[in-house]
Amino acid sequence: MSINSKENINSNNKGSFLWRFSKNFQFAADKIIPDSFVFCIILTLIVFVLGLVVTGTGPITLINSWYGGLWSMISFAFQMSFMVICCGAAAKSPQVEKILKKVASLPKSRATAMVILLVFGLASSLINWAFSLILTPILAMQLSKNVKGMHFPLMIAAGYSTMILGQSWCPSASAYALLATEGHFLADKIGVIPQNLTTYNPVNTVLFFTLAVVTILIGIMTKPPKHEVVSYEGYKEEVHEEAVIENMTPADKMNNNKVLMYILGIAGIIVIGYSFATKGFIGSLNFNFVIFLFLTLNTFLYNTPIKFVGAFKDAIQPATQVMLQFPFYGGIMGIMSGSGLTAVMANGLIQVATATTMPFFAYLSASIVNLFVPSQGGQWIIQGPVLVEASQALNAHIPTIVNAFILGDEATNLIQPLYVIPALALVNIKLKEVWGFMAFIWFIWAIVTTIGLLVLPGII
Repeated sequence: MSINSKENINSNNKGSFLWRFSKNFQFAADKIIPDSFVFCIILTLIVFVLGLVVTGTGPITLINSWYGGLWSMISFAFQMSFMVICCGAAAKSPQVEKILKKVASLPKSRATAMVILLVFGLASSLINWAFSLILTPILAMQLSKNVKGMHFPLMIAAGYSTMILGQSWCPSASAYALLATEGHFLADKIGVIPQNLTTYNPVNTVLFFTLAVVTILIGIMTKPPKHEVVSYEGYKEEVHEEAVIENMTPADKMNNNKVLMYILGIAGIIVIGYSFATKGFIGSLNFNFVIFLFLTLNTFLYNTPIKFVGAFKDAIQPATQVMLQFPFYGGIMGIMSGSGLTAVMANGLIQVATATTMPFFAYLSASIVNLFVPSQGGQWIIQGPVLVEASQALNAHIPTIVNAFILGDEATNLIQPLYVIPALALVNIKLKEVWGFMAFIWFIWAIVTTIGLLVLPGII
């Protein structure tokens, strides 16, 4: 696969204003942003030095904290890798490719195609972030192949941003779900807070829909000139041919036995149906369950053991970056928590806050901490007590503070590239090709969100 620029058709055409503005961020990405693994190592070194200088923690303690943190992400790394493999295999099946091609053939204009992509990203993220993370770039790939004028790196960045945004208004977001659970670790200070007060808080709801509209407008109005369009080209259509084996041995018959895969598939359907019946559709969609949905789907898409294994072999390569990098981000989290650097950074920011400005400072502190602790659940465990204590001291509205925390945590996932790695791997695109657009979207989000957090609590 390769991404090829189109020929220069009109050198005087500079594209829309937003396109020209976005190029300032992309220029920085071209010159500064390295490979995603190198980005991870540089962040590790920065956090290590900050731990030494700011907290005075010794180097041996920091190294041991890093070592401990490496293994804290092993199970998550496997989950993410297995998700990429299962979803990638399903997406490349002839049946799913046919469906996506039909959807991609519906829009006839660039604007319509962008709206379909981003609405799909938002809707699927509200169901489950992993579902959105994988299918949105695959849909972008098909749209780029069918609609002229679609800039593929922008599509990937904008599609990824919808996955992130959906989590700010999604009941499965870690902090929202935790605070609504009996006996959570802050229950003695703030009690149990139901999601109608956090997730669906009016301030949060207005901000979500405002940012959704803004993101769609960004996608439509950030229009490159024809000679700068980078489309998804060079994609090789896979030829799916049935292997014909003459004089099959007993082993060959077992390897090509459809009954074995159907037994697995039916067992999977029973598990899925039981979960939906007992927990409901939304209640069932945790991370492992979404992976299991695609695993079960693959038993029918690749209905013999030999085809099933072959599809997974082909889908393993994109998962290598995920498998490698996630433990290293766990090491960063280990340094942050082991040195106390997270609390130092959060405390320093909120000391200047008031009840009115506390949501903004919660947003700012969460944004900064998330660059180094890219896990909402882990970040809330570290930062939550600090924000709650400061909010109570200032008599600030705690649900709005939680909203601000999640908005900040999610927004800087556009700068911190951890969660975009699986999407990039699936469509074989480099971080530096999309990071500038991600940073561009984050910049606009930051302006809109800051205004909203300072103004909305006083009028809603």
